[in-house]
Amino acid sequence: MLRWFFVILLALLLLSWLSPWLHKIGLGKLPGDLRFRLFGREWFVPLSSTILLSAVASFMSKIM
Repeated sequence: MLRWFFVILLALLLLSWLSPWLHKIGLGKLPGDLRFRLFGREWFVPLSSTILLSAVASFMSKIM
């Protein structure tokens, strides 16, 4: 369980580090990505970007 916690933490750190670059290439602005304001804070839920990145990662793992 500790290993999964570490993997998830590493993935979140990597995603937050790459976030500005991903926004420049258009991820985070796809039609299924939700952005809303609640309690004075802006929330972002990247549904379609996550599905797209997952499909790309799956494809990359299959060809390698």
